[in-house]
This record gives sequence, structure tokens and C-alpha cells, in this order.
Amino acid sequence: MAVSSSVFKAVVEIRGINPFISVGASRVGRLKPGWRKPLPVLVRIDSQPEDAWRTNLIPAGDGGFYLYLNGVMRAETRVTGGSVVSVELAFNAGYRNGPQHPMPSWFSKALNENDKARKSWAALTPSRKKEVLRYFAQIKSPEARARNVSKALHVLSGQPGRFMARTWTNGS
Repeated sequence: MAVSSSVFKAVVEIRGINPFISVGASRVGRLKPGWRKPLPVLVRIDSQPEDAWRTNLIPAGDGGFYLYLNGVMRAETRVTGGSVVSVELAFNAGYRNGPQHPMPSWFSKALNENDKARKSWAALTPSRKKEVLRYFAQIKSPEARARNVSKALHVLSGQPGRFMARTWTNGS
């Protein structure tokens, strides 16, 4: 864990069907002051695992955050709702948000030739850009590339349509 970690005891609660640990605003504020969106953290529960899990704290709406415990975390630590656990949290300074796949040159070229589509692309949220670039990364054939670039430019130009199993309007 990093030097600026926070160690505390907590009770595993259940929200719907999701086990979580409530992390107070003041504790999160010591990790990353003023943070209001999902917070990338490294976490260990009851000193497990040796190399901390990478996950996000999710804003609760009251300044606090939820640390949801996924299946791997629960299996490795054997915690259930009502368990009292030791939690180690640290801000994940190594986290890099945004597209994980580079923009293909064939898509970049097409965007540069269409002002309206380029502006809509720039206005998309990072998660939507990441989703599109991940989709484009798996396209292999020139025919599929051409088909998908055409669809992408159509919806990014503000035309209504479907692309990537989603209905697009006004370029988003």
C-alpha cells in the first residue's frame, strides 16, 4: 500500500444484492480532497491480497463513497454481509482514465474530413470514446472498417441512427 493509505475497521453491508463498505467523506477527503466522481483506489481486505486490488469507490451522494465488494474480493476474503473487516485504502495514482485503445488512422482521417462529426467526437464523454475505440480495435477487414466508419460518421454528424447497438441523436 502507498504511504497515504487509510486503514480502518468496517462492517460489510448489503445494498440490494450488492455487498459494500461505506467509506465516509472525511476518510476519502484525506485520500483525495474534493473528489466527487468514482475514485480509483487500491484496496486490501483483512490484509488480502498481497498486491492490492484495483477498483473504484463510488459516490454515495452525501459526500461519502461505497466500496463495492466484487465476487473475487468476497471469495478470497470469505466475507459476507455483517462481517467486520479491516480495510486498507490508497488512492491509485497509477490509474489512467480515457481510451485504452489508440484511435485507428482510418477513423482519425475520416473524422478530420468531417467537421460536424469531429466536433461531436470531441464532445463525447471519455467513456463513450473508450467504448467506440475498443469496438474499432477488434475490426479486422477493410470492408468492416468502411461500414463502421460510415455508420460512425453518420451518427456523429447529427443524423439519427443506430451504431454499436445504441440509438444516437444529435451526435451523441
